Amino acid sequence: MYKVKFISVAVMLATVTTAMAGGILTNTNQSVEFLKNPARDAAIGLDGVYSNPAGVVFMPEGFHLAINWQYAHQTRTINSTNPLFALGKKNDGKTSKTFEGIADAPFIPSVQAAYNTGNWSVQFNFSIPGGGGVCEFENGLGSFESAVGMIAKQLEPLGAQGYDADAYMRGRQYYFGFQLGAAYKINEHLSVYGGLRALYGNASYKARLSNIQVKTQGGYVNFDTFLNEAVGNINKQLGQAELATQMGVYTPEQYAAAKAKADGALEQLAPLEKYSLGVNLMSNQTGIGIAPIIGVDYKTGPFNFAAKYEFNTQMKMKNNSTLEKAMEVEAVNKFQDGTKVDEDAPALLTVGAQWSVVPNVRVNAGYHHYFDTKAHWYNHSEKKLDGDTNEYLAGAEWDINEKFNVSAGGQLTRYQLTDDYMNDMSFVVNSYSFGFGVSYKPTEKIKVTAAYFQTNYEDYDKVTTADPTTGATIVGDSFTRTNRVLGLGVEFSF
Repeated sequence: MYKVKFISVAVMLATVTTAMAGGILTNTNQSVEFLKNPARDAAIGLDGVYSNPAGVVFMPEGFHLAINWQYAHQTRTINSTNPLFALGKKNDGKTSKTFEGIADAPFIPSVQAAYNTGNWSVQFNFSIPGGGGVCEFENGLGSFESAVGMIAKQLEPLGAQGYDADAYMRGRQYYFGFQLGAAYKINEHLSVYGGLRALYGNASYKARLSNIQVKTQGGYVNFDTFLNEAVGNINKQLGQAELATQMGVYTPEQYAAAKAKADGALEQLAPLEKYSLGVNLMSNQTGIGIAPIIGVDYKTGPFNFAAKYEFNTQMKMKNNSTLEKAMEVEAVNKFQDGTKVDEDAPALLTVGAQWSVVPNVRVNAGYHHYFDTKAHWYNHSEKKLDGDTNEYLAGAEWDINEKFNVSAGGQLTRYQLTDDYMNDMSFVVNSYSFGFGVSYKPTEKIKVTAAYFQTNYEDYDKVTTADPTTGATIVGDSFTRTNRVLGLGVEFSF
């Protein structure tokens, strides 16, 4: 018999991460100005409270406030290949199946505020640096269904010929960031910044595996009914063997062999009983982390250069879950009630340059490095990466006149992925993004900005070296995503 490798619903819950731009666990789209031109690492503007805080001190004196709204729509698509799928009632004998998740974040707010006086700038930023929405897989995932298929495969000696099941998953994940700091202008060319950011993580997950059925020669029957009948038949056969032994038809050795076979079958069936009525899981996670942020900005002639370093934010998410006891599969234990799991936001280094080609035209360039492998994630998944994430950014903006400004830019994101790291429970893929937008100033003290941002993702093919039934090499999963964001912001100066 095949050993059951059942992946519980809880394993897939990490798929709800809805980072829209940035690293594996980091959102960098903290303002509509970023959507309009993501290369903002050396730009002088109020959005610099996040992207270039040291440069904000070069803005005019007074109080500045920006309020941003973003709407993001994402899809996660996994094309899974597994010969076990051919046993599924809904799969028409096919060994490949597509699973799609929809992630909507209808309201992603952020606020930037700064008070500039003399050589000082006191700043505040509220944003959602991680998560930011809801992800829903109406039909579960491939790892979900393959687990049910493996159960059916194990039950073949008992008359199973296939399976059917309903799966569902929904997750909500928000990481709220509160940043407070100050910049100091050392002279007309140089400024520095220091601050702290607190992260509050709040996530909830609902998952269900229900209506599990086993195909038999007589049709589909409920999984629990099949198990009860199978256990009854085994015990009946064992009782017949015992009676045959008492009547002298079986020798003691034959009875011992029959009993060993029956005990082995019952031992194989015992772990399946917990899944006989399906699986329902609800989990809530919360956690808090604090990390410092430092920055520097240098102006010379038409050029501006800036750098920022966000330290690693140590986060432990505490579970309040219906999963009260550890499961056989270690990954499931990430959601065990009362436990705390590592979920750091990795350190981030950004550097940028801006060149004012003429007074009303500026070009921008930037570089981001996420120290992923130095963070701590559950079960040390960071060690499965080949290296850290890098991003390369470029853009330009044009002040058409005193009232209108247009800009556009792009971003190239490169992860150091491996097959060991990639799975349908949580995945990212390399991408390039572009954004563009327009700003309008109805008065000198008010600016309104609208922007569009889109990310185009590559495909990642994960190769499974061993087919669970034939041993042949197959493509296990192919991953990709889509992402589109609309944004609207308003900025006030007093």
